[in-house]
Amino acid sequence: MELRHLRYFVAVAEELHFTRAAQRLHIGQPPLSQQIQALEAELGVLLFERNRRRVSLTPAGERFLAHARQILAATDAAARDARRAASGEVGELSVGFTSSLPFTSLLPAVLNDYRQRYPDVTLTLRESFTADQFAALANGRLDVGFVRFTGIEPPPGLSVREIRRDALRLVINARHPLAAEPSVSLAALRDEPFITYPRDAGTGLGRLVRRLCLAAGFEPQVVQEAREATTQIGLVAAGLGVALLPAPLECVRLAGVRYLPLTDDVHVSLGVATREGEAPPLLAGFLATLDARLGQA
Repeated sequence: MELRHLRYFVAVAEELHFTRAAQRLHIGQPPLSQQIQALEAELGVLLFERNRRRVSLTPAGERFLAHARQILAATDAAARDARRAASGEVGELSVGFTSSLPFTSLLPAVLNDYRQRYPDVTLTLRESFTADQFAALANGRLDVGFVRFTGIEPPPGLSVREIRRDALRLVINARHPLAAEPSVSLAALRDEPFITYPRDAGTGLGRLVRRLCLAAGFEPQVVQEAREATTQIGLVAAGLGVALLPAPLECVRLAGVRYLPLTDDVHVSLGVATREGEAPPLLAGFLATLDARLGQA
């Protein structure tokens, strides 16, 4: 049994006239009659009562008509769905991002734009450190990631494109003598206790901070480590030390904390990471939406 047999049967069942059904199907009437007879022979039942005056459905034909319509409708829906998947209109897209990104306007704007354009795509969002995103991209658990350029090299097969830069801010207790300054140099932090990320956190920001401090002529004195930026800010509020974090995090307002610009030209870059090669339709649509949003900035 082929789909065309079902279409032929439905046309005859709806027209109850072989000639009109043949005209509707743009085929000859004799071939249509032969195909219906072949279908009846395959099923082993009569689908139509025929005489010179009229054509009518048998009880078996009426039951078969309901199933035939369902099958044809499901087939058409499957074809539409396949075409939409090929054009990136349906499916599931997994997006990774670093913890500071939700504090910017970029991620909410891109996600909103994408949902407007592709409402039937399921977005799965995963917050994770850069190294973890690289691993997830490499093994296919992530489609695209927003990562920080902090000295962690992507593994082979991944591509990272810079899309913005964020200055580093000094996070300092409001009672600290330097807190009254409009800006502070890294060299002025020589004797300060630092709060930073642990080495195994999956972010290179801790290593970047150490590298910047060494370039300024001193080894940072790390007294506390915390895996979350908001925890580091809380520890600063408690007077345990200072921290260097991306500027978007200065919207985290805690009593007793100030965010100061650095006189040094220090920043962290934000990049979009993907697997190398031609982007599949779902990812291509997301990247096009991102580029459109970046073009508006």
